[in-house]
Amino acid sequence: MSRLTRTKQKASNQQDVYDHPFFRSLIRRSHRYLSAGYPIHYTGPSGIGKTTLALHVAKSRNRPVTLINGNRDMSNEDLIGAFKGYNRKKLNDNFVKQVHKVEENVTEDWVEGRLYEAVKNGHTVVYDEFTRSSPDTNNLFLSVIEEKILPLYGAKRKQSHIEVHPHFSIIFTSNPSEYVGVYETQDALLDRMISLPFETIGNETRAEILMQQTSIGKGEAGKIVDFIGNVNALCREGSQTVSLRASLMMADVIMKNDIPVDGENEEFQQLALDVCYFHLKLCSEREEDVESHILNVCKQV
Repeated sequence: MSRLTRTKQKASNQQDVYDHPFFRSLIRRSHRYLSAGYPIHYTGPSGIGKTTLALHVAKSRNRPVTLINGNRDMSNEDLIGAFKGYNRKKLNDNFVKQVHKVEENVTEDWVEGRLYEAVKNGHTVVYDEFTRSSPDTNNLFLSVIEEKILPLYGAKRKQSHIEVHPHFSIIFTSNPSEYVGVYETQDALLDRMISLPFETIGNETRAEILMQQTSIGKGEAGKIVDFIGNVNALCREGSQTVSLRASLMMADVIMKNDIPVDGENEEFQQLALDVCYFHLKLCSEREEDVESHILNVCKQV
């Protein structure tokens, strides 16, 4: 189980990215809905900061945080728990020489699942990329959200369920349904959460994320964001574009290697090719000459 604790952040002269109006509004609304007892759902393209924001919001609630990563192999046993292994106790009583008494007791050990512990103790759960888990597994959350109980399916326990702690809350994150390895979410679960899309993040916000994460200057951050945007303009409509992670990679490498953000600079051009070539080849209608297209975009920087 992933348990997260609050750590002291390093001081920074740059404005915290979450002070941006877009994030301030999103965080305020997130706290409002969670406090009212509703789960929230951050959805949007990969690499745009959904998980980081979810963890930020979860930690700011001053409750223990449990991180669950969605995957197709996750089962009810992982979430609820199971009896695993045995505990063996043996008592050899020979206090009276004429009497030899032996008692032996073997019991199964109960290991709590991640959701079981969170529900019982009132944690804030971040269920990251929950659509990577099968809908059958995610059905367990319907009762948790609606009836405020966690059914103990197949747990071989006397209890049929446990009550959800009043301070329990949950934040879901997901990528678009067209991504590989993602299941289509059942309507019953989506109907029980408030979905907050990330598609509306503008270039100014993206630039501030780069500045906060890599300490790159405002002008350079804006140039990198514009460059990635121009590269994405070459992609087919509806295809997966180059994500914010690519911008972060470029900014990080540029800062650590003192590379000028200049489209005529060979090192910048090579970095742009290394970061964007493969992604653009997958999404572009002009697969035969991807390198020249990227270099042409570089000339606009």
